[in-house]
Order: sequence, then structure tokens, then C-alpha cells
Amino acid sequence: MTARLRLWGGFAVAAVLLFVVAPGALSDFRLNLLAKFLCLAMVAVGIGLAWGRGGMLTLGQGVFFGLGGYLMAMHLKLADAGPGGVPDFMLLYGDGTVPGWWEPFRDPVVTVVAILVVPTGLAALLGLAVFKRRVRGAYFAILSQALAAAFAILLIGQQKVTGGTNGLNGFKSFFGFTLADPLNKRMLYFIAAGVLLAMVAATRLLMRSRYGELLVAVRDQENRVRFLGYDPAGVKVVAYATAACFAAIGGALFTPIVGIISPADVGVVASIAFLVGVAIGGRATLLGPVLGAVAVSWAETSLSEQFPSFWTYFQGALFIGVVAFLPNGLATLGQVWRRRRAGPGIREDESGQPDDGTPRSAPEASLPADAPADALPGRTA
Repeated sequence: MTARLRLWGGFAVAAVLLFVVAPGALSDFRLNLLAKFLCLAMVAVGIGLAWGRGGMLTLGQGVFFGLGGYLMAMHLKLADAGPGGVPDFMLLYGDGTVPGWWEPFRDPVVTVVAILVVPTGLAALLGLAVFKRRVRGAYFAILSQALAAAFAILLIGQQKVTGGTNGLNGFKSFFGFTLADPLNKRMLYFIAAGVLLAMVAATRLLMRSRYGELLVAVRDQENRVRFLGYDPAGVKVVAYATAACFAAIGGALFTPIVGIISPADVGVVASIAFLVGVAIGGRATLLGPVLGAVAVSWAETSLSEQFPSFWTYFQGALFIGVVAFLPNGLATLGQVWRRRRAGPGIREDESGQPDDGTPRSAPEASLPADAPADALPGRTA
């Protein structure tokens, strides 16, 4: 009960900070910056699930972030052009006609469904193709990073339909609301804050479920889980597709908040930046990826304002310091402090739980004796 009270208390504090304190204390400009950081934190939540709990080093989340962002940008450009109109950049770079595959995105419902379904489905297909072949570790990381690089090159090469290196920008409205109105900007911030809290709550439910136990077991002892009759590939695909969905939603909200989506936001550098924030915050914790993503983004903005030529060195020093002294991230600072006060002899695993040195059993051991064979996701006949 105490842990549950702490959890709900933490959500209540976060809600007060996001919905009351931040709007009252920050200017419109700073609040819009925070909204941008929250969108990046959505990507971090998914990476925390896939990498921190599932052991999948995802270096290509920029692909799914970009898919969500570009799908939203397509609708916004078509909406600004009006019924039957042509986006401005197509008049400049193209032949003045809208491609047929753009037309469905005039409908806002189709756009929202596509943002949720297309990146998630693509991640599921890629996951099945990769994990069924038992590709993992560094090979999976390199493959995902190559996918991000290829996606950025594709966007640059299709200038007539994607805007090329300039990307898509100059949006005037968001589902009928004028983006120039400061009240609507605040509305976007509140939407981003609410969606982020919902993602954290959903991730918490997944981590505490039997599926979450199975995901950790696959991360630590994949072959053992396979020998027990489960399908590790299916378990990984669920986490990978969920992370892709979170990234796509973050990209879709990022586009109207920032006002632009371009290949620079979806390539290799952007994908690595997502991962750095998660590593600094604490990849195996619930709130670590969120705090790390927001902290790194805030530090980047603040330091670049004060030290335009040196801020990257400060960012690198922060990363090195965390890796050297807090390898499990800033979110475990309190745990390290309590462990030092308790004295030697107490260890913790990656998730911050006490580790007495005894081997942990597979998730199946926690099931009752009469549990059905399909009690956990991914179980094969």
C-alpha cells in the first residue's frame, strides 16, 4: 500500500508541476520550449521500455519520431492550403499537383489513425523480421541506426513531396485552431503534458504486469525463456512497437509545437540524442528517461544561450560524469544515497531492487500451479 501511495503521490506532484506551476511560472516562450521537451520525453519513455526493460538498444527511434511528425505536417500543410488546395512548397519545387497518397491526409481522423498505426505497424514488421532471426545486441543497434540514416536520406532526396532539407514548416493552424494565438499554444502544451503522463502510466502498468516480468526475463536470459516454451521474439516485438508508437505521437505533437519537422530531427544524430537523455536519466527506471530527456534538452538550450561555442563540451562532461559515477542514471541517485547510508553488503540490480545474490527464476515461477498455458504473452504451444 505504501508503494502504491508513493506512486499516486508522485503522479499528483507531477500533474501539479505540469498543469499548475509551469504555466504560472513560465513565460509563453519558455512554456513552449517545455512543451517541446515533453515531446522528446515521450520518445524517451518508449526507449526506456524497449532498452531499459527489454535490452534492445534502439538507435533508430528518429525514424518513428519522423514518421509521426511528417504525417502530422502533411495534414497541417493540406489544411492550410484549403479544400483542393496545393501546399506552398509543392508550387515551388513540384509541378503544382498534390500526389495521390497525400490526399487522404486532408481528413484529420485519417491522419490521427495513420500516426498511431503506420509507425507501430512498421515497427512490428521490422521487429518480426529481425527478432525471429535472433538478431540482437550490437547488430540490432547498427541495423536500427542504418535505418535512421536511410530514412533521412530518403526525405532529403524527395524534395517535391517532403520539402527536402528544409522539411515542412510554416504551419498556420492545428485542427482548426490558429497557431499564432498564444492560448492555442498553451493548449498544445497541456495536450503534450497530458499525453506524457498517460504514457508514463501505461508504461508503469506494463512494467508491473506479467508481461513486464517476461520482458525482463527475455532481456536477462533469452535462451532460458525460449527453453521454457515462450517466444522471445513476440515479447520483444510488443515492446519495440509500443516504443515506436510513443515516438510517433511525440513527433506528431512536436511538429505544431515547434513549427517545423525536417530530416535533421529524424536522422542518426537525433536518434543518438534520444538515447543519451535516457542513459543520463536512468534507462531501467520509470521516470528516469523522462527526467533525463527534459534535463538534457533544457541544458542544451540554456548552455547554448550562455555559451554558444562551448555548450557541447558541457553536455559531454555531463554524460561522462553520469556514466562514471551513476551508471544507472540520475534517477538512481536516491537509491545510491540510501545504499551508502545502509553500509556495505547491500546491492541493487538494474531496476534498483535489492539483490541478495540469489538467481531469479523465470516469470513462470510466479504463476500458480493451475495457470493456463497462455497465461503470459508470447507463450507458444
